[in-house]
Amino acid sequence: MAEPTARITTVERDGLVFDVLDAGPIDGEPILLLHGFPERATSWRLVAPQLHAAGYRTIAMDQRGYAPRARPPRRRDYRVSLLAQDAVAVIDAVAGPGGAVHVVGHDWGAIVAWALAQHHADRVRTLTAVSVPHPGAFVSSLVRSGQLLKSWYMLAFQLPVLPETLLGRVRSASDRQLRHAGMTRADVDRVRTEIVESGALPHALGWYRALPFNDPRDMRARVTVPTTLVWSDQDVALARWGAEHTVRWVDAPYRFVELNGVSHWIPTQAPDALVEAVLDRVGTPAS
Repeated sequence: MAEPTARITTVERDGLVFDVLDAGPIDGEPILLLHGFPERATSWRLVAPQLHAAGYRTIAMDQRGYAPRARPPRRRDYRVSLLAQDAVAVIDAVAGPGGAVHVVGHDWGAIVAWALAQHHADRVRTLTAVSVPHPGAFVSSLVRSGQLLKSWYMLAFQLPVLPETLLGRVRSASDRQLRHAGMTRADVDRVRTEIVESGALPHALGWYRALPFNDPRDMRARVTVPTTLVWSDQDVALARWGAEHTVRWVDAPYRFVELNGVSHWIPTQAPDALVEAVLDRVGTPAS
């Protein structure tokens, strides 16, 4: 790993500029934090300080479509393979070319984290996926459980214009959906500011609209890095079946952590439990 010399505030790749929150001991082992939809790097605000206290450096990036200077226009520009390559560029910046970091991802950030572990395993020291199971387990869950019904919104987001109208312009409708999913009023207001008012919403929806352009064979790759899946039993979007069967897709030390009474928004609603799971996976920094 390259010796850390300075804080990272931005990372550039293929003309896109990603904003980065780099904090904690600069010489600590780096942990890459990948946010989900509809949130940004600030979704880790309750998790990161606890990781710093344990001696780790955190790198939380605003991903493609969220960072103001990384918003390409086409649907195919949001394929998972490209999102993973963005994350690799950040790993290069913090750990040097060929270096590796611990990776923690929530929601869509977990999908990117899984892709890193599947296709860039040499860049991932450990993986902690939050809420979302291994992609292979998720696909199987669509026909083996009630996951398809829970994923109705993924199909709805394929429609042009209408999702932006409902989520961006009709405040009461979007607020009700987020509140139904368990988000607090304060975090709904944060979504309004950081996603809708910042202009990120149409590009964030691009992640869903790029689904037809992803190679389904990529989703079935097995994982060979030490992995933890943290899932909550009040998640309205992810069913239990995929979470319980993720173990079948990991050929490495694996742990499944179930949080009871917690909604989908684990990083902000159960940060202590999540930090415990992350620290259990990454281990204790050398003294």
